[in-house]
Amino acid sequence: MLSSASCTLTKVKLQALNITDASLAVIGHYGKAVTDLSLTSLLNVSEKGFWVMGNGHGLQKLKSFTVTSCRGVTDLGLEAVAKGCSNLKQLCLHKCAFLSDNGLVSFTKTASSLESLRLEDCHRITQFGLFGSLLNCGAKLKALSFVNCLGVKDLNLGLPTVSPCQSLRSLSIRNCPGFGDSSLVALGKLCPQLQHLELSGLHGITNAGFLPLVESCEAGLVKVNLSGCVNLDDKGICVMADLHGWTLEMLNLDGCKVSNASLIAIAENCQLLNELDVSKCAITDSGIATLACSNQINLQILSVSGCTKVTDKSLPSLGKLSETLLGLNLQHCKAISSCAVDLLVEQLWRCDILF
Repeated sequence: MLSSASCTLTKVKLQALNITDASLAVIGHYGKAVTDLSLTSLLNVSEKGFWVMGNGHGLQKLKSFTVTSCRGVTDLGLEAVAKGCSNLKQLCLHKCAFLSDNGLVSFTKTASSLESLRLEDCHRITQFGLFGSLLNCGAKLKALSFVNCLGVKDLNLGLPTVSPCQSLRSLSIRNCPGFGDSSLVALGKLCPQLQHLELSGLHGITNAGFLPLVESCEAGLVKVNLSGCVNLDDKGICVMADLHGWTLEMLNLDGCKVSNASLIAIAENCQLLNELDVSKCAITDSGIATLACSNQINLQILSVSGCTKVTDKSLPSLGKLSETLLGLNLQHCKAISSCAVDLLVEQLWRCDILF
């Protein structure tokens, strides 16, 4: 199939097939038109298959490469892919158990066109691999994502004096339990142009690491997701609202240790904010009233799910938001009655309400 359609086949996805290294060798030789390649659960493909595929030098047009649960992805195999796919822009690696820091850093040194790098469930990758990727990537890297990588832990490394990665706009660190304040401070120094920031499920970060990061962001944060960061409190959020309120459009504080003080800072500073999630936070009716009375804020999506201190008294305040509000989440708000919600549904007829 590949040899007969070598000039026209642009997208290839192989999943749970009983193929061997020979098939990857054919892809590496005949895939001259392939731009998107996805390989999932190919249990009979070894390191040799990826090495031969990369050295076939036929994947010159490959831009997006996704690998999931393939034991053949090793340091040697990934480095060969980087050398053989000179135009690769996006790499996603899921559950690659044998890939280590050395392979990741070697890859980023060679893949000069790389714009997006995502790793998920790659547990042999440590802080060395994370920072090595940033230090060695070319000037085109725009997005970096590490998800559920258990090896990424604070090691208190002394980073050398290097030029920051001015191209990086999006950083996502999710559910990496060992990731903490010292890593966050270092990232702030290396990534001054961040606009999209996701630090989700990170119990180890506090204001001590978060404040230096937001103070280092020069471009202005646009989308920020801090869900599950249970040790971040009002101080960090208020500083962020003050520094980045002029650019902030989306903010998720689900589960953070924040109260009405954060809502006051948001109402005063974040005039572009259209999506706000304060689920499971210690906000009260007073905080909702502050949002409603702001002349600057124009919320379209608001979630107060699990906010047990928000009561029926917030009904008039939520009604004031009806001009702009399109989505409202009131799930698990035990102090809000169903009668109040019925009245709210009539008033906010354009708004989707979850209760």
